[in-house]
Amino acid sequence: MKLSVVMPVYNERGTILEILDRVRAVEIDKEIIIVDNCSTDGTREIVEQINFPEVRAIFQDRNRMKGNSVKKGMAAAEGEFTIIQDADLEYDPRDYLPLLAEAERDEVLAVLGSRMLGAAQRSETLPLNSFSLGRDFLNDWFNMLYDENLTDIATCYKLAPTRFLQSLDLVSNGFDLDFELPAKFVLAARRQGQVVSELPIRYYPRSLEEGKKIRWTDGVASLSAITRFRFAEPGRARPGG
Repeated sequence: MKLSVVMPVYNERGTILEILDRVRAVEIDKEIIIVDNCSTDGTREIVEQINFPEVRAIFQDRNRMKGNSVKKGMAAAEGEFTIIQDADLEYDPRDYLPLLAEAERDEVLAVLGSRMLGAAQRSETLPLNSFSLGRDFLNDWFNMLYDENLTDIATCYKLAPTRFLQSLDLVSNGFDLDFELPAKFVLAARRQGQVVSELPIRYYPRSLEEGKKIRWTDGVASLSAITRFRFAEPGRARPGG
C-alpha cells in the first residue's frame, strides 16, 4: 500500500462524506483512517455507517483533542507514506500526487503542502485576519529559531514515510502537534543529510462561523511547542498544557 490518509474528525457532519468522496477519488493505492474525536453533532453516527474496503474508523472514548487523534491514526497506518487530511473542505486531496512524488525523492525526508506558495502560484491573496496574522508570526518565529526558510509550517498537509512518523516521540495532543511535527522533521532531516520540502497546494479557508475550530489559546500552545522542541534533547520534550 502506497499511502495512508489519517483523517481526524470532530463535529464535521456537513462535510465528512464529501471529503471522503474526494479522498477516495484520488487514483492511488491507499487506506483512509478516520479517527472520530467523540463528535456530538451526528458525525460519529455517519462514520459508523461508512462501509468501504479502504476505510477504517477509530472511535475515541472521549474528546482527546486533534493532535491525539492524529497520533492514533499514524500509529495505525500501514501505508508506505502517511498524510494528514482535515475533515472539512479547506484542502484538496488532488494535491496528494505531487506531494507524494516529491516525498519519494531520496534527499527529501518530509513534504509540507504550502498554502502560501499555492496562493502565490495562482496570483491570489489569502484572507488577512487574526488567523493569518498568528500563522505568519508562528512561521517567522519557527524560521528564526530553526534557521529555515519554510513558508507554511502550520499546514494540514504534512506527508512523510510512515515508519519515520511512527518513530517520532510525539507528545503534543492539541493543535500544537502541527508545530511539533515540522520541528522534528527539520531536526531529523539535518541529522540524516536530507531536507524538508514544500510544494504549492490549493486552499479554501473557512471562518469560525463555518466551523473553524482553532482559537487564540492554540496559538499560545503552538508558540511554546516551537520553542520547546528546538532546545529539547530527543525524547526529553514534554507536552505543554
